[in-house]
Amino acid sequence: DLEPKGKRVVEETEGDYTDVSRTGPNSTLDFERMFKQGLKRKLAMDFDRDYVREALRVDGMGPEGVFRWARERHLPVSHAWLDDEYGKLGAAERSRWASIDEMEANVEETRTAARIRSEGIDHVPFRREDERYRYPEVVEEQEKNVVVVNIRDVSGSMRERKRELVERTFTPLDWYLTGKYDRAEFVYIAHDAEAWRVEREEFFGIRSGGGTKISSAYELAGAVLDEEYPWSDWNRYVFAAGDSENSSNDTEERVIPLMEGIPANLHAYVETQPSGNAINATHAEEVERHFGEAANVAVAYVNGADDVVAAIETILNTEDEDNE
Repeated sequence: DLEPKGKRVVEETEGDYTDVSRTGPNSTLDFERMFKQGLKRKLAMDFDRDYVREALRVDGMGPEGVFRWARERHLPVSHAWLDDEYGKLGAAERSRWASIDEMEANVEETRTAARIRSEGIDHVPFRREDERYRYPEVVEEQEKNVVVVNIRDVSGSMRERKRELVERTFTPLDWYLTGKYDRAEFVYIAHDAEAWRVEREEFFGIRSGGGTKISSAYELAGAVLDEEYPWSDWNRYVFAAGDSENSSNDTEERVIPLMEGIPANLHAYVETQPSGNAINATHAEEVERHFGEAANVAVAYVNGADDVVAAIETILNTEDEDNE
């Protein structure tokens, strides 16, 4: 999987139903939320009516006195309810208790929670304002641009067998990456002592001669990437292959600093030495030694056709680990 790179939104998809709106089809009504809101309101409005009725039976209290007493106890009674209940009492009932203290000492208030546990809830007051309708979060998928830079050594030391191993490795890898990414671009660079950009058709099968200066390819790759594929907008992969033979000190003094200066998801180098390492074929070892276990650098060795699959797996597994 690639990191989203670029500014363009290529697709909007529906995600989880995490957002709510005041309007919507009945099928998306968030009944659970509405029930909770109604229940909160009921609990806020609820009080022990029998307990308050006893206060109306205190001699001389009347609806106004009971209203003040109830408000001090944070009981949500209304004047209208008190007037109505007081009107239902006979004259004798309005003086059952000599004082409010006597009433409180003889009558126990039942709390809302205890009453609900014993009696249940017969009505939850819903309101239109409680209605909320669930709708899916809109997930914007940004473009995931990827560019793959393929570099190959075509210097005089790259004899036929070495070239064959490069192509045996690069061809299936190129096919795989082309098929994996829908929006991918590829850059092909060949080099001997100098580097130049070629088309894909030229890259596979190209021959040249002369000396070797691997840094020339990374200089060109860095320039192309900076100009055409900025790191902020592109996932970048830089794959190189050759026989590890290089100009004296070029790897240490030029190539490694250039690799460090080119931000990329993955740098990879494939060494092809069918007869074993030549004395001066040290480029791969120097890169591997310098970067060690770096998550975005892979080095693979191909001494024969049987090593090709393992080399490709080394590169792709490094890619997978980097993205986990």
